[in-house]
Amino acid sequence: MQKIAELMQAKAIELLESGKAEKVLAWRAGEFFYDNAPAAFSNVDACKEIVYNEFCPANLAKYLIEATKQQKKTAVFLKPCDTYGVNQLLKDNRIKREYFYAVGTPCSGMLDEKKMKALGAKAILAVTCEGDKIIVETAYGTKEFAKEDVLLDKCIMCKGNKYKIADEELGEKLETPKFTGDKFAAVKAIEAMPEEERFAFWQAELSKCIRCNACRDICPACSCEQCIFDNQDAPVAGKAAADDVEEQLFHLIRAYHVAGRCVGCGECARVCPQGVKLGLLNLKFIKDINEFYGAYQAGADATTPSPLVSYKDNDPEAEEALQRRG
Repeated sequence: MQKIAELMQAKAIELLESGKAEKVLAWRAGEFFYDNAPAAFSNVDACKEIVYNEFCPANLAKYLIEATKQQKKTAVFLKPCDTYGVNQLLKDNRIKREYFYAVGTPCSGMLDEKKMKALGAKAILAVTCEGDKIIVETAYGTKEFAKEDVLLDKCIMCKGNKYKIADEELGEKLETPKFTGDKFAAVKAIEAMPEEERFAFWQAELSKCIRCNACRDICPACSCEQCIFDNQDAPVAGKAAADDVEEQLFHLIRAYHVAGRCVGCGECARVCPQGVKLGLLNLKFIKDINEFYGAYQAGADATTPSPLVSYKDNDPEAEEALQRRG
C-alpha cells in the first residue's frame, strides 16, 4: 500500500501543477494510524501528507457535492466501491461530471481495528498485511489473524475491483475479498422471526441511536439540500431520541428516502458510534426491490433509472391495482 500512497502523492502533484484540478480529495493521517481521515489538498507541498493503507475506508464521493457548488475542478481518489456512490450522485443530479476528475485507486479490502481488539489485540501499535495474514503488534506482544476475520463488514461483501467510473486508473488492480455466501442471509433470518420477536429486535437496535446524524452525513444517497430532520417544526427533528416512536421514525424514514438509491457502501454502519445494524435495514430494502422489480445495483452506472422511478405494466403495484378492480 505504501507504493500506492507514493503514486497518489505524485499524481496529486501532477494534477495540481498541470491545472487539471484545483483541489484533490484523498486521505490524511489521523491521530492514530488506524483512523486516517478524508482531506482536501490544494497545495503541492501538502500533497506529501497524503496517506493510503488498509485504514482508509471513507468514501470520498459525497465531498464532490461541494466541488460542484463551487464549480471547481476537483480530483478525487476512488476505491472501486466508492465509484458506485459517484455514479449515484450523478444520477441524482447532485454533482456535475465536468467538475471532477476520477482516479481509480486499488484496494484489497479495508481492516477493522475494532474486530482486532475484540479478538484480543489490546493496545495496538502497528498492523502489517502479509497476503491473507494480518500481523498486529501490540504493547503486549504480537497477534496474528486471518484477514477475512478482521475485514470491515462492508468489505466482506466486496463488489470486486472494477471501477464503475474513472478518468484514469492508478497502478494495477488488487485482488479483492471473495464473498460466496448469501448477502441477504441475515435479513432472511430476521424475516423468519415471529412478528413480536422481529419488532423487539429492531426496537432494541434503533433505541441505541443517539441522533448524531453521522449515518445521514456520510451517505452518498442522502444528499437533500434541506433534510426533514433539520426542520425544527417537524416532530422528528430532535437531535436526541425523545421516545420509542421517534427513534424508529428517524431510521425508517431515512431508509425509505434512500431506497433504490443505496449503493450498499456500508458507510452508515461503519461510522455509527453506537453500532446500530444499519446495513441490515438497507439490505432489507435492497432485497425487496430485487424481488419485486428484478436484480438492481444502485450506482452501477450513471444513467439506468431506479426501479422506484420507473414504470412497467407488470410492476407489483400495477398488478395489485388491476386485481382490486376485478
